[in-house]
Amino acid sequence: MKIKHFLVAALSLSTTLLMSCSGNAGHNHDHHGHDHSHHDHAGHNHDHSGHNHDHSGHDHSSHAGHDHGSHDGHNHITPKNAGDHGDGVIVFTKDQAKKAGVVVKKIEAGEFNDVIKTGGQVLSAQGDERTVAATASGIVGYVNKSLTDGSSVNAGQGLFTISSMGIVDGDASAAARVAYDAAKKAYDRAASLVKDKIISQREYDEAKANLDRAKADLNTVSGRAATTGVTVTSPISGYLISLLVKPGEYVSVGQPIATVSQNRRLQLRAEVSERYFDRLGNITSANFILPYRPDETLSLSELNGRVVSFGKASAAGSYYLPVIFEFDNTGNVIPGSYAEIYLLGAPRKGVISVPKGAIAEEQGLYYVFVETSDEHFEKREVKLGANNGTSVEVKSGLKSGEKVVVAGAIHVKMAGLSSAIPHGHSH
Repeated sequence: MKIKHFLVAALSLSTTLLMSCSGNAGHNHDHHGHDHSHHDHAGHNHDHSGHNHDHSGHDHSSHAGHDHGSHDGHNHITPKNAGDHGDGVIVFTKDQAKKAGVVVKKIEAGEFNDVIKTGGQVLSAQGDERTVAATASGIVGYVNKSLTDGSSVNAGQGLFTISSMGIVDGDASAAARVAYDAAKKAYDRAASLVKDKIISQREYDEAKANLDRAKADLNTVSGRAATTGVTVTSPISGYLISLLVKPGEYVSVGQPIATVSQNRRLQLRAEVSERYFDRLGNITSANFILPYRPDETLSLSELNGRVVSFGKASAAGSYYLPVIFEFDNTGNVIPGSYAEIYLLGAPRKGVISVPKGAIAEEQGLYYVFVETSDEHFEKREVKLGANNGTSVEVKSGLKSGEKVVVAGAIHVKMAGLSSAIPHGHSH
């Protein structure tokens, strides 16, 4: 019985193995046919030519058809201005440049001064300032409520009023009137007594002098007085540098209440670190930028400027040396302003430089746009050197004689970005 079961099992296993071999043989045959369609083996091409023919047909209908209908379709669409200009080339027509204010200039190596960048302040030149003082004690007010630092004033123009009404000392005009009346009575009495030789001529002269002084004081106060009190005027024409009091404050006679400057000449005081001491003697001029005019660089060479003095020692507790310039004020510089200053020292020859407007910054790198041919521009990275507030030294990346966009570089940059669409992704 056991032998019978063993024979049945063996027969079943043999049948299974035979079926498996038959299936694998067919599968291998198919694979041979598929492989031979891709590989050219001499001994198998004849036996499986039929298979090769079928597979070739499959390649032409799927792969080849897909390449022509799909990939070629993508490649036919290209972005505007890309054409055959090549990577990195920006097309910007003359008409576009004119509308955008783009300016191209040929750059030549030339002279460029050594630069020390620092900070400082604009000051009034000595002798151009006058202090306005209170002529009476009392409560101060502004003649013009819009009076502010920097306001233009004329000589003799009323700036302040000072009223003594309600003050213990009384109104200045009223006090002057009382003093005059008393001096007048004393004089009249002395005049009648001197005729009868009752008083001496010296006493009479003293009474007359007192009357004259009281009269002068009364005229002075009355001439400037109004219903609001004494009027204080500007001693010179110029600009208010500083208002030292506010309306409603109490002031005493002689107290400074404002400063007026003629502003014909101003000073630029630069504070320079001690480490530049050996270079101070070479400084000849300066450029500076004011916070209320950030897009404009002022040049002392264009303002009749000159060096006044160099600091030989720093102040106690300071590590900075003053360098002072003097220049003409064109009326648009306010004394007391902070300034970003570029001190100009010894000149260097053969330096390539471009205007600040030619530089474009991108992720910490600097670029200029070079005109390679008519209406074609190249974005080129450059290494920068000294900056004098107007122009920037180019250490590498640019050659003398090349044409560079010096104004409107941002428009060329945007044109480059708009045409930088990758190929094959436009539908």
